[in-house]
Amino acid sequence: MTSSVTASPPKLFIGIDIHKNSWKVHFCTDLFDGDTVSFTPGPRAFKEYVDRHFPNHLVSCVYEAGCCGYSAARAFQSYGWKVLVVNPADVPRPAKQAWIKTDKIDCINLAKQLKNNQLQSITIPSVQREQFRALFRRRFDLIKDFRRVKSHIKSFLLYHGIEIPEAFDNPNWSHAFINWMIDLQWDFDSAQKTIDSLIFHYRFLNKEIQSVSNDIRAYCRKHYKKDYYLLQSIPGIGPLTSAAFLAEAGDLRQFKSLKKFAAFVGLIPGVYQSGETAKTLGMTPRANHILRSYMVEAAWVAIRKDPVMQAYYRKHLGKNPKSIVIKVARKLLSRVLAVIKTETPYQIGMVA
Repeated sequence: MTSSVTASPPKLFIGIDIHKNSWKVHFCTDLFDGDTVSFTPGPRAFKEYVDRHFPNHLVSCVYEAGCCGYSAARAFQSYGWKVLVVNPADVPRPAKQAWIKTDKIDCINLAKQLKNNQLQSITIPSVQREQFRALFRRRFDLIKDFRRVKSHIKSFLLYHGIEIPEAFDNPNWSHAFINWMIDLQWDFDSAQKTIDSLIFHYRFLNKEIQSVSNDIRAYCRKHYKKDYYLLQSIPGIGPLTSAAFLAEAGDLRQFKSLKKFAAFVGLIPGVYQSGETAKTLGMTPRANHILRSYMVEAAWVAIRKDPVMQAYYRKHLGKNPKSIVIKVARKLLSRVLAVIKTETPYQIGMVA
């Protein structure tokens, strides 16, 4: 009696250190360690090399998320390869790599960790969501520039001894305040040109923010209408916060639990535990900082609008107000996940 044994196909593990001008790549199989090769950027020549030197292999590859995005990962997936894109902070590294770091060492370490199944990929977004996220982050950058130019204007006035009238000295700038600055009398022409330039910059950014915000809202109504309006049923969650979730997190149904969702946003504490010692370390630095900032702002709005959140806030009075608002934001986050998963608009008084 003869028995037939079906041999499993050979496996190839590839660690890639991707940069704008070059790729450093290490190859190893399930049987032996291979070579480290440099490539010009781009997947085509890279695939030709793999097909020529490793025919009929099951290919798995990994690279660290960075400035080059996900286009390479999508190309590799189109070849039928298994692809991981990892957070650089999640890659185990020998202690000596704190002192000796080269592209070759990095790609060898990635290949070895991939072979040992020690790596976990971040989600590779669809092209549509990635490009929508770019639009949303453009608005976020514009807001930062807008705040900066407002600070520059106020600093300029302070430096030159110009006192802002009490009626105008607040974060919300009115047309009357802008006109007041335009009408200021200066001793020399150069100061007038400076303030004119600053005000022009202010007005340009203000107009751009409004334009991009309108584009974001229109895009959400067209492509994500159902989830967009479900999220806005929650007190504190407005159109732009809803858009932030859709752009930064995508389909919230992918999160299996509130704990995983909160970890993605960054609304969980750091923890230190050793032996009998255990303590929390405050907010984790690992976060989607855009979503976390939006959630903190939304929490303050929810406290004003929702009696349930007001009662929850009062329940914790006496503690650090910053800590309380994080608790409110975490509770608000549970509502966000609930309305999407149940596909039911939130009603004030609902338990989430």
